[in-house]
Amino acid sequence: MENNQIRDITLAPSGHQKIEWVRNNMPLLSGLEEEFRKTKPFDGVKISLSVHLEAKTAYLCLVLAAGGAQMSITGSNSLSTQDDVAAALVDSGLKVYAYHGATDQEYERHIEMCLEQKPNIIIDDGGDLVGLLHNKRPDLAKEVWGGCEETTTGVIRLQAMEREGILKFPMVAVNDAQCKHLFDNRYGTGQSVWDSIMRNTNLIVASKTVVVVGYGWCSRGIAMRASALGAKVIITEIDPVKAIEARMDGFDVMKMDQAAPLGDLFVTATGCKHTITVDHMRKMKDRAILANAGHFNVEIDMEGLEKAASDKVETRKNIMGYRIDSGKWINVIAEGKLVNIAAADGHPAEIMDLSFAVQALSAMYIKENHSNLEKKVIDVSAEIDDKIARRKLECWGIEIDALTSEQEQYLNSWQV
Repeated sequence: MENNQIRDITLAPSGHQKIEWVRNNMPLLSGLEEEFRKTKPFDGVKISLSVHLEAKTAYLCLVLAAGGAQMSITGSNSLSTQDDVAAALVDSGLKVYAYHGATDQEYERHIEMCLEQKPNIIIDDGGDLVGLLHNKRPDLAKEVWGGCEETTTGVIRLQAMEREGILKFPMVAVNDAQCKHLFDNRYGTGQSVWDSIMRNTNLIVASKTVVVVGYGWCSRGIAMRASALGAKVIITEIDPVKAIEARMDGFDVMKMDQAAPLGDLFVTATGCKHTITVDHMRKMKDRAILANAGHFNVEIDMEGLEKAASDKVETRKNIMGYRIDSGKWINVIAEGKLVNIAAADGHPAEIMDLSFAVQALSAMYIKENHSNLEKKVIDVSAEIDDKIARRKLECWGIEIDALTSEQEQYLNSWQV
């Protein structure tokens, strides 16, 4: 196994600066880092991690390493890897296999190299580590105790593997923890998607019609922030219950065929394939802007758009314009890849503080309980959620009430 695969080690000072900034704004991880240095809960444990490789992820890796973990690190999207951050991790003594703009073949090789240390614990974001291990390198699964999955798309992939009976080890659905999806998916995605769209387009959101595809937790955040910025918001959905939620939250709800001619900006966040097709694009306004906030770049039919386009021009950094039909242009941000991380800095540090605290404690849970766990997708324990939530409130200086003994007795008397 090669030592590292990065672009340029001389970029490390810039990466260290970024990591130090997030360290000062991630009090939960800072607290865990201090604890881990003393207790070494991961002493001798090999952890392979594939998460968007920027400063916040780097700090998680350093926290786990402070606890004694032998870290092997790669990214989960070639456009989201920041080369200076990767260099800083190598400079700190960690193994990294990732660089910005890697080809699909290079990306897959980096995933494989990350696994070649034969990890005990896997930390995944989207399921590429677990997928490659099962499909291409099952020989590397022998020492895996289990792992943690960061995002909705990855959990869906794992659940499919569980149904097929092929999942080789337990995986914690970190995404489904309350301290993850209620805040990361909603407030993190909501803010970071619009941060990316606004910085890349330099256009106003107020007065525009925004079409949000899907109404899961991520889409709720995107729609909420679009509305707060002054946009009219349309939701498209396939789930009738979520469609009712969107309507009661004050948004218009309709089919994509109906929404396509109305939208100025389109944002997908479903985890599903071809939620915006070329036929939809043909109905859109000239210069409509498309962005994807789902983990994989399958939601916008980019292959179909490439074939349908008579011309293709980079209209602005990170934005490609495609001319279709009678001179109409469609603009796509970040090649249809995850817009908030492929063309920006991802979620705010304080949001990822919650999510990565869940990751760290879930990894500890795997280490301590793997011999008793089934080869299934398992929930984050209520104890972990409660511990993280209480620590976060402490960081804010907030105290909350507790049940009196009389109240506890009253509630318990009604429990079956």
